[in-house]
Amino acid sequence: MNDHSVVKTVIQGEVEISGDPSVVFATLLGSCVSVCMFDPLARVGGINHFLLPEGGASESGTAMRFGVNSMEMLVNGLLKAGGQRSRLVCKVFGGAAVVPSLGRIGQENIRFVTHYLVDEGIRCVSQSLGGTLARRIRFWPTTGRAQQNLVQDVQGIGKQEVAYSRREAEAERKWAREASSEVELF
Repeated sequence: MNDHSVVKTVIQGEVEISGDPSVVFATLLGSCVSVCMFDPLARVGGINHFLLPEGGASESGTAMRFGVNSMEMLVNGLLKAGGQRSRLVCKVFGGAAVVPSLGRIGQENIRFVTHYLVDEGIRCVSQSLGGTLARRIRFWPTTGRAQQNLVQDVQGIGKQEVAYSRREAEAERKWAREASSEVELF
């Protein structure tokens, strides 16, 4: 990074796109996955940060937390910014097992993203997936450069993931209760 860099932090459920050479995206991953995708000729790139491969949330605010929605938004955002699908390449990070009580979320995210990229014909030029350590990622969208630092102290990230998991479970239960009591007349 240089003195003129603008660091944009990407949190869970977000997708960011840029063609600005001064922009650097940054994120912190535990069991979540981020795909850093770019078109080297158009010099445009983007990053996502998703929590789960797929889900049934109906609210648009939670939809981006699922890989299937996040990946579509990432690809479509790059195309709208001038990228060409045939030139898109990516680097993939995350999917660690930082909290054993959360089960195999990291592995499910890895399985999803690797299948998605193969199915969509998007070339992955680099990946760092799995393990037990969190990752701090920086991504320069116009050049495709990515930097990873492994985070030894995962306790804070683990607590965040457990808290998020509990909030999501409660939100799903609440939505199910409200949806089951609604009647729509035509």
